[in-house]
Amino acid sequence: MLVFTHPACLEHDPGSDHPESPERLQAVIAALREAFPAQLEWRDAPPAKLGELARVHARELIDDVLQVQTAPLRRLDLDTFTSPGSATAALHAAGAGVAAVDAVMLEENQRRAFCAVRPPGHHATVDTAMGFCLFNNIAVAAAYARDQYGLERIAIVDFDVHHGNGTQAIFETEPKMAYYSTHQSGLFPYSGNMRERGVGNVCNILLPPGSDGFRFRNVWADDLLPQIDAFRPQLLFISAGFDAHMHDPQADLMLEAEDFRWLGKELAGIADRHASGRVVSMLEGGYDLQALRECSVAHVQALMAQPARR
Repeated sequence: MLVFTHPACLEHDPGSDHPESPERLQAVIAALREAFPAQLEWRDAPPAKLGELARVHARELIDDVLQVQTAPLRRLDLDTFTSPGSATAALHAAGAGVAAVDAVMLEENQRRAFCAVRPPGHHATVDTAMGFCLFNNIAVAAAYARDQYGLERIAIVDFDVHHGNGTQAIFETEPKMAYYSTHQSGLFPYSGNMRERGVGNVCNILLPPGSDGFRFRNVWADDLLPQIDAFRPQLLFISAGFDAHMHDPQADLMLEAEDFRWLGKELAGIADRHASGRVVSMLEGGYDLQALRECSVAHVQALMAQPARR
């Protein structure tokens, strides 16, 4: 299995007291290297090209994020900041997904890829950076896969505790792209109502505060996984946020690492049935470092557990 990352992703510094810290990515990388010393192939994530970003983002947003910055911090919204290293970090974070798509589509022996990158992406809309996110990494990668490989059915699964409002907004009128999300009710960005259906390609399920793994698994097993299976995706993307863990300080769900492992195996099975095993997963949220370590290992292990044959 492939892991895409880049040292530049550590140079995005939104402030010493900000929860989306470089230590998050350091924790993920260290945990994966320790857990899988020989099973993973590590690759440097290239920077995204402007044309790849422009598939999903307005030029004004691209120019704003990429502007040269000398001040230690620049505030984009209430909780989204950039530093002098943020532009390069954002380019490599978005470029990781594009490179991962090429790898799983073109390389005979590669079917799964995990992008250990930051800043995260799923809140960024066409024209707005928000919610710790600068570019929408997974949307950039999914749009690239659609256009470069002519795919007709691409599924994006998002189990971050916060709704991926940006990803939904970018693709909600495109029937080739299906978006499936569970997220905690009453949290930022206060979107993702179950009535939001797009053109029939969006499915949101809200989980009340305090929901545990039993409820989480039942929701996926009874509703979302059958829908994804019926969609028969040719490529499966995962917005892998681990802030629904019981120890995460940003939310109030009660999941454990084993719940993420379970869902990863289920999604890998769907990819095996319909997509020649092709999965591209991208790190989103997760702010308790120990929980982030455990969940990242569980998630990657789940994706490694069911190798497909082309």
